Amino acid sequence: MHPDQLPPIAGREQTIQSLRLNRSRPWISQINSTLEGQQAAFACALHMHQPTVPAGADGALLSHLQYMFDRPGEGDNHNAEPFAQCYRRMAELIPELISEGCNPKIMLDYSGNLLWGVEQMGRDDITEALRYLACDHQMQGHVEWLGTFWSHAVAPSTPIPDLALQISAWHHQFADLFGDEALQRVQGFSLPEMHLPNHPDTLFALVKALKESGYRWMLVQEHSVEQCNGTPLDHAQRYLPNQLIARNSRGEELSITVLIKTQGSDTKLVGQMQPCYEAMGLGSQQLSGKTVPSLVSQIADGENGGVMMNEFPEAFRQASRRVRDGEGNVTALNGSEYLAHLDAIGVEDKDFPRIQAVQQHRLWQEVGDAVQPEAMTSAIAKLTSLGEGFSMEGASWTSNLSWVDGYSNVLDPMQALSARFHQRFDATVAADPSVTASSAYQQALLHVLLLETSCFRYWGQGLWTEFAQEINRQGEAVLASMP
Repeated sequence: MHPDQLPPIAGREQTIQSLRLNRSRPWISQINSTLEGQQAAFACALHMHQPTVPAGADGALLSHLQYMFDRPGEGDNHNAEPFAQCYRRMAELIPELISEGCNPKIMLDYSGNLLWGVEQMGRDDITEALRYLACDHQMQGHVEWLGTFWSHAVAPSTPIPDLALQISAWHHQFADLFGDEALQRVQGFSLPEMHLPNHPDTLFALVKALKESGYRWMLVQEHSVEQCNGTPLDHAQRYLPNQLIARNSRGEELSITVLIKTQGSDTKLVGQMQPCYEAMGLGSQQLSGKTVPSLVSQIADGENGGVMMNEFPEAFRQASRRVRDGEGNVTALNGSEYLAHLDAIGVEDKDFPRIQAVQQHRLWQEVGDAVQPEAMTSAIAKLTSLGEGFSMEGASWTSNLSWVDGYSNVLDPMQALSARFHQRFDATVAADPSVTASSAYQQALLHVLLLETSCFRYWGQGLWTEFAQEINRQGEAVLASMP
């Protein structure tokens, strides 16, 4: 791929939506596990991401992984090649364990930035390894790919119209690399930074976009949700699927199945395979009159930190072998596989406990029966002014980091660039959907998506916010050059 070539992020919207919505469930035929006699199961996911930064010649866009290779003396950039190997190593680890008689399972979440970036770099070893994991018939019984936002945007502070664009761009990228059939198998969604919106209108828009994009379920952080009476989830409830209710300021309601990621962000949980050993201490539960195994769900960065870079492979081997040898009466599963097992015994999505985003109980109490946008705005303003920890910024894996406070120099340009993009293209695309295949549209869309990347609001002021400002400058120039 030429470094200046645009990523495949748009142009096939109608085709992709059709194949996502009008399909059977091809992954059901790939189930190679049983829950008979099992007390519990565990589902582990690896999240992989490298942002796109304007750090090439004359501000050219390149993968941060390439940036690391180019500047090995900065920070931990010396880990560039170890990171690169982490992106491909499951293609070796999974077959190795299968050859030993194990039945390993893993879920993979790769950002669109990363998938594009390794292509830009010409790292065919990574791309081919991922293609094997996504397309090989045998691998389909062991590896589940999760969808995500293309540029690792944090949902609560992403402009609402762009939520669907982020989802669609990832679909385009994934299908371009691995084919339409592989995209059809993607059933679950992984939120960047596990950041779930709790503003009713943003959450409703997110769930609506996911449902319209063919997703069945989403992974959420346990502290980002609450029961409908405002109390935390019961301990046992964290190990079952739940039904997340999204009601907007006009009283419209949607729901989506969620699996609960427990305990926080420590990569040691997956790096040392804690989910497997936690599952060994759990029992089965009753759900809609049926006995179902508890499920421990976890996700961690697949490359960051010494544990994931160095300790995870051997820990994954050891856990897989212990499960093979029958220890603990547990099994490894992927998320969609677990839900398919529940389907098979007659447990439906409507049978799952109903939950909502954290702090919504307080909000709905304040709004009362007058569910309308003005009442919602007033209630949010009142509760925010009272303090007491009320916030509509959403919740993620960390409670000590704001993705909004102190970042007006990124957020204001981000909102403005998004608004200009939609003003320029929305009516045009509505009249002629083929416009999304044009270079002009895709150039503008690329900069809108990139500016929403979480990394520009994670590392504080300095180099990363400067990257964001340069991306905004380029995006504004693209839009200004259009007739």
